[in-house]
Amino acid sequence: MIDISKVNDGFGRWDELLKLICEAFAYMDGVIDPPSSAHALTLENLRQKANDEVCFVARDENGKLLGCIFCKTEPATLYIGKLAVSPLAQGKGIGAALCAVAEQTAQQLGLKALRLQARIELIANHRTFGRWGFEKTEERSHAGYQRITYIEMQKPLF
Repeated sequence: MIDISKVNDGFGRWDELLKLICEAFAYMDGVIDPPSSAHALTLENLRQKANDEVCFVARDENGKLLGCIFCKTEPATLYIGKLAVSPLAQGKGIGAALCAVAEQTAQQLGLKALRLQARIELIANHRTFGRWGFEKTEERSHAGYQRITYIEMQKPLF
């Protein structure tokens, strides 16, 4: 059984959360350019990110961290960032469950859609997000890049 809860001031497992994100994003090394912003995360800025945004974590029945999602309120959408699932727990519906919690949050806030960015090279992620109801809305480039480096996707909420 998976428990998903909002990270609050009493959360004290920042080391574990940082490790989970780094492990979940490690497969991107050498695949995406520019490198993942996960490399820039520190304990301090991870805590700040959770304070500035809404963070949910998924745990197993023993309390082990399995995944996380960060959500940032925008004028019409809820932006999803740093959706991460432990490599050992992938393929078990944890990412979809975290997105479902983000969707509930967006609906409670009266927002029209979920929004995320996916690196152009990560075609499997595009397909997964598509199965979850996301549609490609834009192709964009990171600063300093002439080529497309990521796509934006949205999931309309009704």
